[in-house]
Amino acid sequence: MPGSFEETAEAICAGCGGKCCHEAHPPLSPARIEEFRARGVPPSVIEFVGYTRMKSHDNGMCIMCSGGKCRVHAFKPETCVAGPFTFEVQDHTLRLFLKHEAICPLVPYLKEDADAYSSQFRMAVRSLMALVLSIPPHELDVINRIPEPETELVAEIPITSREGKTP
Repeated sequence: MPGSFEETAEAICAGCGGKCCHEAHPPLSPARIEEFRARGVPPSVIEFVGYTRMKSHDNGMCIMCSGGKCRVHAFKPETCVAGPFTFEVQDHTLRLFLKHEAICPLVPYLKEDADAYSSQFRMAVRSLMALVLSIPPHELDVINRIPEPETELVAEIPITSREGKTP
């Protein structure tokens, strides 16, 4: 296995084949949509079905997944950056959940390596907090109703706006 966390995560993800990309429909922040535009990603990969999200192929696989790999990996959606962490918002609190190994083969590695877990957790919090603060409340309500089976609650973090106030 390669040395750094990033290299290890890349190797694990490369061998997975995109389990997390199936039926995922990651929400997209306005900033991510702009990043897509700036990098030449066609608007046709985005849809609005209760919230702004990535489209999927007829088989349920994310439209940006090809051959088990993400075609926009370097600037993927915030929930994808969060990796095996997922979320819901409840009472101005960001509730973070860790997916089970059946969904993400990176989880056992994270559970064995406290530094790697901490690094990925911090990245997930930054990414998901930015997403939550940037999308309209009605879209967040739709996202909150999406079931997230095979996860365990790992943190609850108060949501504060960029100005330090609770939204």
